[in-house]
Amino acid sequence: MYLKRLALLTAALNAAVLAPIPASAALPPQCSGTAPIRCSFNLAPGNYDVTVELGSTSKAANTSMSVEARRQILNPVSTTSGQLVRTRATVNVRSPEGQPTGQGGTGTSGLQITFSGTAPAVNSLTVTPAQAPLVAYLAGDSTVCDQPTAPYTGWGQYLPSRIREGAVIANYGDSGESSGSFLSNRALFPTMKPLIKSKDLVFIQLGHNDKTTSATTFRDNLAKLVSGVRERGGVPVLMTPPVRRLFSGDRLTGAALHVNSVGVDLPAVIRALGRSANVPVIDLTAKSKALVESMGPSASQALYLTKEAGDNTHFSARGGAEMAGLVVQGVRELNLPLVSYLR
Repeated sequence: MYLKRLALLTAALNAAVLAPIPASAALPPQCSGTAPIRCSFNLAPGNYDVTVELGSTSKAANTSMSVEARRQILNPVSTTSGQLVRTRATVNVRSPEGQPTGQGGTGTSGLQITFSGTAPAVNSLTVTPAQAPLVAYLAGDSTVCDQPTAPYTGWGQYLPSRIREGAVIANYGDSGESSGSFLSNRALFPTMKPLIKSKDLVFIQLGHNDKTTSATTFRDNLAKLVSGVRERGGVPVLMTPPVRRLFSGDRLTGAALHVNSVGVDLPAVIRALGRSANVPVIDLTAKSKALVESMGPSASQALYLTKEAGDNTHFSARGGAEMAGLVVQGVRELNLPLVSYLR
């Protein structure tokens, strides 16, 4: 009887926290500020559906939406006075909210939503537990992860803006990780693996930090990740790493293409493992090479933090968005289960 009453009380409290906000509300009570508007929900880790009406009954607006550690969910939406645009997205809540090892800070518990844009306006907002969404886990390094501080941007921070409700991105990318450390660090694959459900996707992009890893060790580490995903009934997807912006003339160097310091062509190892283990491969090295070389040494600086930090590895917001677009392109080409959820 006690447990039954406790369950009823918990359900009532959750309903109170997650109840739809009346459409007439100027701002949901969990929100404050004007530009940006920040909203905070005291929720446990998990996946949640966010339904929002963007716009205002009295003024024109321009509103974008991000969650947690700068994860872009909705690109800016412009509305006229009196126009309301209703949209929905599924978001992942994790603790810590950014990088799993806590690099850059652990963030704030619960779900943090930020509405930005040139003139953000929110008319209503509802947050409810998601019902068994398709989860796409990201296993990667600093070029993938939720970077806590601008202008640094992982492509995993922009991928959610390309995904409709019913599917969700769970970004376990972490700065500085190699194939070996991602496999062994208890905050990374050992934490992710038990969460993987049947048919969930796991995108594996490692290699940037395997600078001295042998071909055999690199292949074995990736094969263990693949096997671990399959043990859970998930679908592994191997990815070759995006290029560094290192030119010789108008062509990228071997180091840019991830031939490491002991002469291992890391993307070639990934492609070969994909063929031998029957794992789909998104060749982000080839896709990003084509993009960066087509832009040339000067224009391609805009994709990286070359001007801001002399950094030709990590992405700007534009670079993160462009790389996420190439990942989406690969999802379409391989016809992965996530394709039916793409925006």
